[in-house]
Amino acid sequence: MYLNTIQSTDGSRKKRTRVGRGIGCTLGKTCGRGHKGQKARSGGFHKVGFEGGQMPLQRRLPKVGFKSLKSKYTAEVRLSEIDKLTATDIDIKTLISENIVPIFTKTVKIIQSGLINRAVTISGIKVTSGAKTSIEAAGGKVEA
Repeated sequence: MYLNTIQSTDGSRKKRTRVGRGIGCTLGKTCGRGHKGQKARSGGFHKVGFEGGQMPLQRRLPKVGFKSLKSKYTAEVRLSEIDKLTATDIDIKTLISENIVPIFTKTVKIIQSGLINRAVTISGIKVTSGAKTSIEAAGGKVEA
């Protein structure tokens, strides 16, 4: 077998249809485009998604997926904000009463931003690993 003897099998390559070659070929005259109209003309095309002036589907549908609905009920608290509090036992109710998080907050997470220099007890609040080591280094503890 040589490269110059390789041939494709019969029927694997279909000949292209030549349009506009008379009534005998079934695609003569209008060439399968029908009569008149934008699509019958040369260069008659429209942009993708165009619906003839009707409001396109991608503009009729509402925009979703950019803002989480949970973000209203969650909050992040920095270590520096915890350090300013007078209370030693800190939970979500304490943070709400001190106006650190909004009143309708359901879950809170403490992140390591700033320093904490006193011992506090955290309960019922999620804590990042870096914040947890800082709290325990200051003499405090984190309860699940």
